[in-house]
Amino acid sequence: MFSLYALASLSLAPLAGAHFAAWHKGMYCLNGTTPGFDDQNTNAIVNPLFNLTKQDWWFHHNNGCDQFPPADGDFLELPANGEFTVELAVNRAFTTLSYGGVNTAIFGDGQNYTDGLGGVDCISALNIHTQNQSMAAGTAFAISYQSDLADVTPENLVVFTTLYHTPWERLATYAVPNLPACPPDGCICAWGWVPNGCGEPNEYMQGFRCKVTGEPGKTALASAVPATWCEDEPADCTTGARQMIYWDQLEGNNIVVSGNDASGSPKSPAYNSVLGFPEGAQHDIFVSGRNNAAEAGTSFPRWALGLLVLLLGVLL
Repeated sequence: MFSLYALASLSLAPLAGAHFAAWHKGMYCLNGTTPGFDDQNTNAIVNPLFNLTKQDWWFHHNNGCDQFPPADGDFLELPANGEFTVELAVNRAFTTLSYGGVNTAIFGDGQNYTDGLGGVDCISALNIHTQNQSMAAGTAFAISYQSDLADVTPENLVVFTTLYHTPWERLATYAVPNLPACPPDGCICAWGWVPNGCGEPNEYMQGFRCKVTGEPGKTALASAVPATWCEDEPADCTTGARQMIYWDQLEGNNIVVSGNDASGSPKSPAYNSVLGFPEGAQHDIFVSGRNNAAEAGTSFPRWALGLLVLLLGVLL
C-alpha cells in the first residue's frame, strides 16, 4: 500500500531528473548509492559516462553504482525466445518502483505529452538526446555468463537484443533469442545506449543481475568482438557475437569513427544498422555459427545420424 511516509516524501522532495536508465528490480543501483537507504527519488544510475577511465565507466563505477547490487533473489528475467519489459526513465520516482507508481506516465519523466513530442529540433523537455522518435539511436542489452561482476569482460559480455528508436516511451520491450541457462547464481547483464547528437557525445552503461527462464537453449555464446561502422557497406558489417559499444572515453574504447553519416551529421556509433545490429533478438551470437532457430527445430536428428553411420560402415 502507498504509505503516508511515501506521500510525505513525494510532497517534500523535488523529483530529480536527467538523462535515462533502464529500471527494474534486478538492476544495480536501484536504491541509489547511500548504504542502507532506499532512495525512491534516485537518479544516480542515469548520469552519462564521458571521457572517463575504463575503471570508472565500466558498469558505472564512477559514482559507485556497481557497488550496490540488487536485493537477494531479485533478477531481470529473460524468457528464452520470449520478451521482457523494463522502464526507461530519468529517475526511479517516475517508475512503478517508487511511490506506488503514482508518478508514472507514457514518458519516463512523468509526462504524457498529449500535444505531441518531437520535431526537427532537439527535444529539451527531457534529456532524451534526439529530435523525434524516428531519430532515437536505439538501446541494447548484453549478457555475460559470469555470476560475479568482477569476472565480466568486454569479450564475455555479448549483446543479445536491441530496440531501435529508443529511448522514447517509458515502457520498452526487448526480444530474447534462445539463450542457454545461467549458472545457479545467475548471469550479469548490462543495458547500453549511445545517443546520436543533441548534446554531449557520451554513453550509458548499467548492470543487472539476470537469469534465463522458460526453456533455455543448449548452445553457448561465442566470444564477443567489437562492432564496426558499416552504414555505407553492409557487407562489411561485423556479424556474430558483438561487444557493447564503448566510445568517447579516456581509455577502453572499442570503436573509432570519423566523418559524416548518410544524413550528413557527424558519425555516432549506435545499436542499430549503422553498426550492423539488426533490431530485436540477435540470433547469430552462438558458437559454431548456430542460431536460436537452428537450436530449436533444425538440428540433425539422432536417428538420421545413426543411419548415416550405418551407411558409411557398409560403403567402407
